[in-house]
Amino acid sequence: MENVTLNVSGMSCGHCVKAIEGSVGELAGVDQVKVSLEDAQVTVSFDNEKVSLDKIKETIDDQGYEVK
Repeated sequence: MENVTLNVSGMSCGHCVKAIEGSVGELAGVDQVKVSLEDAQVTVSFDNEKVSLDKIKETIDDQGYEVK
């Protein structure tokens, strides 16, 4: 498992948390997703043989948030 913390802008409420945790959490190979609105960060634990970091970033971007 690989753990990565991404800086993400545009998150401001509970809906944002659910949108990101739901969409990223559904990706095959993702074990855990934790969103911190206060820190503007998303921490993801994933199997990099099943899902790429780029795919995770793309999924967050598709929800309307910007990964920095």
